Amino acid sequence: MNATKETTSTLEIPEGKLILSPLLGPQDSFRRLLERRLDVKVSARGRRLTISGPPEDRANAQRVIEELITRVRTGTTLFLHDIDHLITMLGSDEHVDLNALRAPSNRLDGGQASVVAKSPNQAAYLAAMRDKDLVFATGPAGTGKTYLAMAAAVTALRNQEVERIILARPAVEAGERLGFLPGSLVDKVNPYLRPLHDALFDLMGFEAATKLIESGVAEVAPLAFMRGRTLNRAFVILDEAQNTTREQMKMFLTRLGFGSRAIVTGDITQIDLERGQQSGLVHVLRILDGIPEIGMVRLTPIDVVRHPLVRAIVRAYDAAGSGSDLGR
Repeated sequence: MNATKETTSTLEIPEGKLILSPLLGPQDSFRRLLERRLDVKVSARGRRLTISGPPEDRANAQRVIEELITRVRTGTTLFLHDIDHLITMLGSDEHVDLNALRAPSNRLDGGQASVVAKSPNQAAYLAAMRDKDLVFATGPAGTGKTYLAMAAAVTALRNQEVERIILARPAVEAGERLGFLPGSLVDKVNPYLRPLHDALFDLMGFEAATKLIESGVAEVAPLAFMRGRTLNRAFVILDEAQNTTREQMKMFLTRLGFGSRAIVTGDITQIDLERGQQSGLVHVLRILDGIPEIGMVRLTPIDVVRHPLVRAIVRAYDAAGSGSDLGR
């Protein structure tokens, strides 16, 4: 810290330790994260919180702390990864409207617990899913593409807007190599569908999700199983869509029937198709661009809500030009 440019601000906390204890975190872990990420010094005494550091860092730290105080006062439990994400988000856009993120429209009833948009891009994603029957969401791992889509699907089912949920994924390895695995075709492709099961279990609880799957109300299936079907009154999610071919994408999109909604998610920097095959997601984003009835949302590393290292890894790969062969 450069002492010659140091500034100090003070926040009065009327509730004292009732707010300061959860604000600073277990063993001061939240305070230490703020000091490490923002090059500031945070100290608490009585009902007073003091922030010292270079003007820009000190101002950013104060805005983060004021938002955290608001969350504590509304009964929100703070976690280290949420604070890290908040620091990153405010660092990338000092004008972000945090009050807007707390709006009821940015909250979904996922079953066991509410799911909340944690960035403006995620809020735009929720708005698109609410207003459009077909939405494409692209972005790197950890940005909530699939999880938010699942929460929207569960909410639509609970509100009786749809009669079933269908979750599909392309099984890129469903050819020669999977043929050597034991079991039926379902057994062979199950590893590709496991992440969708996990998200559903996390949102609804194991027992409730299992009942929906066993009754057929929630179906998790390889994309190939969609051929020849017409899906009415369904909330359909196509995950990992960057690994569809152009023909598979067209087949999927033409399955939609009356009263159905579809969310297509994917990361175009992680295409696993064989060289020479163009990604159906890359192709469809180009040919459907500009159609007002279709929503297209681009999530970025700022929206990563996993371990802070995931954001750093995504940025490192971007900087190294890992996407130079996109759309092959």
